[in-house]
Amino acid sequence: MDRVYISELEIEAIIGIYEWEREKKQTISIDVEMGWDNRPASAEDDISKALDYKSVAKRIIGFVESSEFLLVETLAEEIAGIVITEFLVPWLRLRVSKPGAVTGSKDVGVVIERTAKGFDQS
Repeated sequence: MDRVYISELEIEAIIGIYEWEREKKQTISIDVEMGWDNRPASAEDDISKALDYKSVAKRIIGFVESSEFLLVETLAEEIAGIVITEFLVPWLRLRVSKPGAVTGSKDVGVVIERTAKGFDQS
């Protein structure tokens, strides 16, 4: 399966379990790889048959900016559900991280892989 990706999408959001994290937005960094068959789009050089990564990015940005989750795990699951159900992506790998959250580390976070199976796409 081909993959379309968005790398290092940085978004400001309220996230975390500590009181100070509930008061000040932090940077969230997101990488998403999405399974997609690029052959129809490339065969006809037709954007309407491609996965619109700009629309995916805008949807993720809007969602994350308005969210206030405690856990990056919850945020990751919610983003995965949006991408799979709204953009009909059959598979994704998603990395959600909080840069600088742990002293001495570049970032911390989660990586999840999900398929359309298990998500209601009605």
